[in-house]
Amino acid sequence: MGPVRLGMLLFILAVYGAWVATPKEEDDDTERLPSKCEVCKLLSLELQEKLSRTGRSREVLELGQVLDTGKRKRHIPYSVSETRLEEALENLCDRILDYSVHAERKGSLRYAKGQSQTMATLKGLVQKGVKVDLGIPLELWDEPSVEVTFLKKQCETMLEEFEDVVGDWYFHHQEQPLQHFLCEGHVLPPAETACLQETWTGKEKIMDGQEKTEGEEEEEEEGEEERINTPGHSKRDPEDL
Repeated sequence: MGPVRLGMLLFILAVYGAWVATPKEEDDDTERLPSKCEVCKLLSLELQEKLSRTGRSREVLELGQVLDTGKRKRHIPYSVSETRLEEALENLCDRILDYSVHAERKGSLRYAKGQSQTMATLKGLVQKGVKVDLGIPLELWDEPSVEVTFLKKQCETMLEEFEDVVGDWYFHHQEQPLQHFLCEGHVLPPAETACLQETWTGKEKIMDGQEKTEGEEEEEEEGEEERINTPGHSKRDPEDL
C-alpha cells in the first residue's frame, strides 16, 4: 500500500473514531424519560392547584373529645388544617396520568394536559383515510405513554421521600411557592433547576431542532396535508410528523 493510500486510510479511521465517540445531542427530545426536575415541577403544580380549590373554605373542624374534666374541643379552620393537606395529597400522583407527551415542544413543556399536536395530526390523517401505523391499536393511542407512567411512579416516590418537607411548607412556609421551597430548597441541586424556569408562551415548539411559532406549525400542517393528498407523493412515516 502506497504512502498516500495509507495516509488516507488513517485519516478516515481517525474521523470515524471521533464520530463514534461524539455523544448524542442533549437537545434531542424525541424519546427520553422525564428528569427529576420535571417530576418535582409537576408534583408542585398539581399539589398547589389542588390546594387552591379549598383555600377559601370557611368550614371549621372540631378536633378532640369532650372529657369529664370539661375540656372543650378545638376549633380549627379547614383552610389551615392537616385534614385539608391529607385530602390534597390523596391520589395526587394519579393526576399525572392526565398529562400527555407533546413531543413538538421542548424541555419540560413537553408534558402538558390535553392532546398533543402530533397526536391530533395523526388522528386527523386517520379520519381522512390515511393509513397510520404506530405499532399499537387505534383504541390504545390515548393510553398513558411510558414517559407519563414513569412520571407518575417518580411522583409517588418523591412524595413519599419528601412528605415531611411538604408538611413543613404547608404549615409554616406557604408564603413561598411550593416549587421554590420543595424543588429548589430540598430536592434539586442548583445545577439541575433549569426546567423550573420554563414557561409556556406558545412559541416553545421544536421541529428538526428549530423553534417554531404556532402560526408556522399550522402552515407546516397544511402543507403536509397537501403533500399527502397529492398524487405522486408517498405517505410519510408517522414518526416524521
